Amino acid sequence: MPNTAEKRHAARIARLLAKHYPDARCSLDFQSPLELLVATILSAQCTDERVNQVTKTLFRKYPTAAHYARAGLPQLQRDIKSTGFFRNKAKSIKNCCRDLLEQYDGRVPKDIEQLVRLPGIGRKTANVVLGTAYGIASGVVVDTHVARIARRLGLTAEKTPEKIERDLIALFAEKEWIALSHRLIQHGRRRCTARKPACDECPLEPLCQRIGV
Repeated sequence: MPNTAEKRHAARIARLLAKHYPDARCSLDFQSPLELLVATILSAQCTDERVNQVTKTLFRKYPTAAHYARAGLPQLQRDIKSTGFFRNKAKSIKNCCRDLLEQYDGRVPKDIEQLVRLPGIGRKTANVVLGTAYGIASGVVVDTHVARIARRLGLTAEKTPEKIERDLIALFAEKEWIALSHRLIQHGRRRCTARKPACDECPLEPLCQRIGV
């Protein structure tokens, strides 16, 4: 468990992130939990901008879980090809939607344990859907930005998403979890980039331990 000083450090970081990124939100376009689920699967190793381009037509073509479940796999692969790793993604989407149809009447469940049992759904995707679509703080979304920044700030020394999430959950209040992910991701895109972090203009610089920089 983190000590008092570590929790104070985390609280100061949360306040600065809230001040500088008050409107941070998910950059994937969606109008339903199912659309966000599909978009998050497609976002693996792909930019959100590219995913949003693909889903403009994809969501019209496949409006329900039943449409994905009954789709021909070769056609679904072609529809999402530009997002990369399209064979695995198409299989995950089709199988996931098949289980949604069979077990939940095509609806995306609001329980993280039910979500992570679906084909192709890990904690990251489950946390994205629950937090962003349902407003349920089930955990902290750990993508490459969150993982990188959390280590640089000294919030964790772990390397796997599951262990990083465990450390962040212990440090930050539950009410911060959803916004924290969005704000760290935006910070990673704007300033704390992987190769050339803009430390001189970073609002978190006074608190940053620059681990690995």
